[in-house]
Amino acid sequence: MITTWSFVLLMLISACKDSASDNGPNIPQEEVNLSEQNLLRAMELADKAVSSHFTGDGMAMARYYNPFTEVRSEEKGSVWMYTSAIEAVNAILHALKVQKEQGDPALYNEHFNRYSELLHKLYDNADYYLGTFRLVSYTQTKEWSVYGVNRGGSKGSAKVEGIENVYDDQMWLIRELLESYKLTDNAEYLEKAEYLTAYVLDGWDCTRDGSGEERGGIPWGPGYVTKHACSNGPMVSPLVWLHELYKDKSDEVTYRYIDATDKQTRIATQVKKSDYYLDFARKIYAWQKSHLLRSDGVYDDMRGGCSPGSPELHTVDGTVYRKGTTCVDRVGPAITYNSGTMLSGGADLYRATQENTYLEDAKTLSDDSFQYFAKLGETKPGYYTYDISGFRNWFNGVLMRGYVDVYPAYEPAADYISSFQQNLDHGYDNFLYNGFLPTNLLVGWSRDNSNNRTEGMFSFAYAAQYAVLARYEMEKH
Repeated sequence: MITTWSFVLLMLISACKDSASDNGPNIPQEEVNLSEQNLLRAMELADKAVSSHFTGDGMAMARYYNPFTEVRSEEKGSVWMYTSAIEAVNAILHALKVQKEQGDPALYNEHFNRYSELLHKLYDNADYYLGTFRLVSYTQTKEWSVYGVNRGGSKGSAKVEGIENVYDDQMWLIRELLESYKLTDNAEYLEKAEYLTAYVLDGWDCTRDGSGEERGGIPWGPGYVTKHACSNGPMVSPLVWLHELYKDKSDEVTYRYIDATDKQTRIATQVKKSDYYLDFARKIYAWQKSHLLRSDGVYDDMRGGCSPGSPELHTVDGTVYRKGTTCVDRVGPAITYNSGTMLSGGADLYRATQENTYLEDAKTLSDDSFQYFAKLGETKPGYYTYDISGFRNWFNGVLMRGYVDVYPAYEPAADYISSFQQNLDHGYDNFLYNGFLPTNLLVGWSRDNSNNRTEGMFSFAYAAQYAVLARYEMEKH
């Protein structure tokens, strides 16, 4: 529910539309604070998406909704799509918290609790994607309860065996669980994040090559051998955050690896959590940079041409383990989120270590990725076009977040961030319909209303972007 004060502010925002140039961004009037405008728009979009895409006490998510025909699809969203709603709520909570910390608690007081409750409800019903299976990995055999790609009929009943679960889905949830923990202090979120982190790191290919070096990389899932940017890069930032949470504590964790000398013996030892998490953040970042960075400065999608071509097991000293995989082919295309996760990861590693290599990487990747992905005037004069085919509307938001993460150490990223603000505002000021934005923010809706169904994760992506931009406006220099 939007308050009277918020409604008046939205009316002021709406009044700005008439003065917007067709060839440039809409500039808010002086009466409207840009961070507040962004935050109000984020809440408006998120609230409408929740009410339109989710049904029942179990929060079943329809993948599509058409705001013109008001038809909700029978197809349910995957766990990745479901997580986009959690991402939007977290981004809103973060912006509300920053606004309060900067001396303006009005919106925080009104909305923080209700979004915290929505967050809890989303996590509770994410258990419809949860299932349990037994996995033989590189160092152990263990039963895990993780999130499957598809929703099950009841909580805990989802199919998760083999290709039914993928590591990147767990990574996006880990990221959000840690963000939720930092925002709400709910220890259950941290506990779940660390459990899923243990599962993901169990997928790191720690088998040894001929020189005794780890082959490295995390495959797309336990049922795959290809090693993807999306199953490595997204894990870097959460690992840095975990390092920061534990850096002044003595908590330990079990580290499992393979002896570098005989290349077979499995070793389990206790190490400090803070060191363990940071070391893995470094290793994963280094693997992706070494294996997937292109000559034009952005990241390819995956490493293929693997041997063996499917997961295989072998026996060492009477115990069965997964075989290591050698992947020799770098495969495209370059997609925005694969560079975006490395931008955020590099920025976080620089903050945690103050090692200049990470900062220089982030600066170079910021410039190269914007040059590669943003096309000025391709769709509309004065605006940057980003590819929106497939799932790229959500992918592009990850790139934007990367620029926001890099900005405190690299102010030129502000120009790249502004392209997203510009596009969002154009879509909102010209095409907002019944609380929804079109898939193409620069072109608008189809003339045939039956073609105007929207992906739920895109609506949540827009809300998350607006909320991140609200925080950025509050915190920037």
